[in-house]
Amino acid sequence: MSDYGAIANVSETLIGILRDNMEDLIPRDSIILASPGEIDTKDNVRLSLFLYQILENAHLKNQEMQVTYPSKVTLPPQFLELYYMLTSHVSSGEQDKTEKALEEHRVLGRALQVLHENSILGGSLLKGNLDRSDELHITLTSPTLDDLTKIWTTFAGRPFRSSVCYVVTPVRIDSAREMSVQRVISKELYYMQMVTKKEG
Repeated sequence: MSDYGAIANVSETLIGILRDNMEDLIPRDSIILASPGEIDTKDNVRLSLFLYQILENAHLKNQEMQVTYPSKVTLPPQFLELYYMLTSHVSSGEQDKTEKALEEHRVLGRALQVLHENSILGGSLLKGNLDRSDELHITLTSPTLDDLTKIWTTFAGRPFRSSVCYVVTPVRIDSAREMSVQRVISKELYYMQMVTKKEG
């Protein structure tokens, strides 16, 4: 069952995958879940993952009630799309601007490779209370430069950094609301017989 913690569990899953597959390039603790606007140059952060938007999955709306017991049903689950921004940050020790940019690009390129190779998540990779039988799909999105600029303007005083955006879906949050229903034990049928009147 995927409960209300599903959003946090997905974020934990993504961070875990990046840390497990990039530790030969950058330290595990330098990959964090945070807004780029919260990161200072003195922080030892090399890669940040930021959940910036949550939308309902339009293709999975209007599901049927879920039968839990013969006399009980629950409301259908809610399916979400989670939008993340992945941003590379340079180490504070590097001074040469070209080397800073190259380092930033290498880290971002490796992160892209890792998420591409793990674009379908399921089973033991899923953290927390995520249903192990579910499959999450990670897709690289293409926001316009204008959209990215609008996001970055909310990070007051932060210079624009190379970033990519992903959507993770379908993220399921099961309903905890149960309703009692009565089983149909009998039914009554009413019918009328149409009689055609003969002429003559």
